[in-house]
Amino acid sequence: MVILFDKDNLPEDIYQVIFATEQQEVVAKLLIKYMMDNGGEIGKTEMGVFAQKLHDGEVSVKIGQPPLQKEGKISYNKRQFYDRILTPLRGMGLIDYDLYKKTYKISDKFNKLMVKVGLMWIREIEKNKKEGAMKQF
Repeated sequence: MVILFDKDNLPEDIYQVIFATEQQEVVAKLLIKYMMDNGGEIGKTEMGVFAQKLHDGEVSVKIGQPPLQKEGKISYNKRQFYDRILTPLRGMGLIDYDLYKKTYKISDKFNKLMVKVGLMWIREIEKNKKEGAMKQF
């Protein structure tokens, strides 16, 4: 998974950093809200039911800003949900899957991984400083 962002134009919304389209952002927000409403953890079956409801267009969303806000239905292909929403969220550590309990859980591993990436960059800078002092181009 590759996240590309511009430090000078970093969006306020994490979903805009992670996902390419507005529809993907909306679906990811719906998933996280659904998980939070269920204590931050849902089973494999519940995830399947959520994906099927999305596929069938049975999930309601609020569109627009108040006072002009209205409610509408959203549809999202089940296979694309797993490929483009759930898999990236798992791969980046935003959601964990417990193989034994067969549950999905909201995770803070993403933050820890971003700190690790930052530390990797600091080490690279330090390594290049040391090598640069010993060897000039």
